[in-house]
Amino acid sequence: MDFSKEQATYALSLMVRSRHFEERIDEFFKHKQMHGTTHLSNGQEATQAGLSLALQDGDWIVPTHRCHGHTIARGTSERKMFSEMFGSSDGICQGLGGSMHMTDTEHWNAGASAVVGSGVPLALGLAFALKRQQKKNIGVAIFGDGASSRGSLHESMNIASVWNLPLLFFCENNGYGMSAPTREAVSTDSIASRSLGYGIDYSVADGNDVEAVYQAVLKAVLYIRKTSRPYFLEVQTYRYCGHSKSDGCVYRSREEEQLWKAKDPIENFSRKMVSCGLFTENEVQSIIQGAIQTINQAAADAEALKGVHISLEQAMGYLFSGDEEQTYGVCTKNTRISYRQAIHDALSEEMTKDPSVVLLGEDIGLYGGCFKVTGTLGKQFPSQVLETPVSEEAFTGLAVGASMLGIRPIVEIMYGDFSTLASDPLINHAAKLRFMSGGQLSCPMVLRTPMGSGTGHGAQHTQSLEAMFANVPGLVIVAPSCPGDAKALLKTSIRSNNPVLFFEHKMLYDSLGPVGDSGYLLPLGKAFTKKKGNDVTLVCYSHAVITCLEAAAILSAQDEIEAEVLDLSTLKPLDREGLLASVRKTGRVVIVHDAPEFGGYGAEVAALISSDPVCFTNLEAPVVRICGKESPIPFSPELEKQVIPTKEEIVCAVRKLF
Repeated sequence: MDFSKEQATYALSLMVRSRHFEERIDEFFKHKQMHGTTHLSNGQEATQAGLSLALQDGDWIVPTHRCHGHTIARGTSERKMFSEMFGSSDGICQGLGGSMHMTDTEHWNAGASAVVGSGVPLALGLAFALKRQQKKNIGVAIFGDGASSRGSLHESMNIASVWNLPLLFFCENNGYGMSAPTREAVSTDSIASRSLGYGIDYSVADGNDVEAVYQAVLKAVLYIRKTSRPYFLEVQTYRYCGHSKSDGCVYRSREEEQLWKAKDPIENFSRKMVSCGLFTENEVQSIIQGAIQTINQAAADAEALKGVHISLEQAMGYLFSGDEEQTYGVCTKNTRISYRQAIHDALSEEMTKDPSVVLLGEDIGLYGGCFKVTGTLGKQFPSQVLETPVSEEAFTGLAVGASMLGIRPIVEIMYGDFSTLASDPLINHAAKLRFMSGGQLSCPMVLRTPMGSGTGHGAQHTQSLEAMFANVPGLVIVAPSCPGDAKALLKTSIRSNNPVLFFEHKMLYDSLGPVGDSGYLLPLGKAFTKKKGNDVTLVCYSHAVITCLEAAAILSAQDEIEAEVLDLSTLKPLDREGLLASVRKTGRVVIVHDAPEFGGYGAEVAALISSDPVCFTNLEAPVVRICGKESPIPFSPELEKQVIPTKEEIVCAVRKLF
């Protein structure tokens, strides 16, 4: 036996505890004592124990939805795991994560991902952060054979190889994605060999032999620590149960199941412990019974606490992290520069101030960014400005993972339309990880991207998608309209401990305006009055602010109508009080944005105004929206101008209110 007696004892205990934990979970579900769903790992215990035994404190894992065994193996309290399954406040995530989202930062578990392959970029980010912080630890991306077909995995393997990141790709091949056999869904007999295409070494191990897994992981881990290169390990195993609790395994034969049960990792290892002479049968049975008793006691303790839950108000308190106190609005001098230069200066000042701030994106180095915003920053900050491959999902996911360990990434997505490619890490992880972890994790990152039309780029490079992201709890959304606000709000966003989407309209990059010095900050969640007036409120943001100011000037000169132009600036959280105060004063409101009207952000603004009793009572006319047409952005220059609001349309709409 390769294990010492102590290691063998621990390995057997881990495997039995994992197995019996799953058996107890299955019992609770069958008796309808637990809610939702679960994904059990009976039969895969050797992969969990073998991996954990070869890792060190400080090595971070990102498990899959089938995460219970890995969580136990990393050292988490089984009682708190049962409590999590009961949805109680005693749970490791206070009942907010559940079966598929178990997180335990105390034991270096960054949280399981319920989306297949989605956690791999997060592990990539953990490895990136560990290397950047000059630690000798590694990241471990745990995934199944089904995930080997996901683009997120392949993008991550490429970045890990190009950037020499200390990441173990740990593939648990149990022969089935959900019900589809791997042999029918994967175009190779060797999943691990795919890593060769990315210059990554690999090996394959018997996933039902805990010693074989341990030795394979140990070899891989030593290689990673020595070379700071990624490694791919495929462990071949089998799950005895279905994919989830409703799965009756109709897609496989009972003969196949019996063949694999003859390779049972616990039974075979138990026999080997005796046959090698290290243990007596009684000693082995004592270890097994002790592990079973541990799980039963944990289950009983959790049952006694299952009626205790946090309130919805407490749960929602985990949506955002608190930010450090800042001093806002203090400016000793300002200069007149472009919107583009203002963004550039904000990036430069924050990277100078804080080495943990890093800028990630495509063509942001020598090329200076697609819209020349980053400019020479690559030369000024060669270790903080990092050009990425064309892999939006992977490098955005990397940013989310790195932010968990204190890095402050700024992701530049070349065009706002391409943020759809980064939507999984943004929507399923950045926005949710603090909530799902019960406050254990934070995501201090910014995603910057150009939005809007006017440049002749056609329908796939000119969309305004802010409303799509505004419907996701946990994201902060900013869309400034002028250089001074852009710089001050970007600096505040970078210092925030929450994920911020920062939309920069392409037609604003050349606009000029006064910009504050390095100490000038503006608060998030605050609307700004760009022109005061008493007759009508024009509610707007981003490029539409310019259009509204032009319309307001016409109304003042020709109609003696004084419009108040309210720039929301931060779309989420919305400055409700600032908005309502303006509308209560004027009694008339026109909402303007370049994005299409149907399902647009203006509908939320209109609903808020209508639901406020004072505003509704004081309205002299119905709320009006002037928005983009229900059309993709045309290429034709004339049509492109017509598809978004014009100053003439706004003037006409306002006149009709009187």
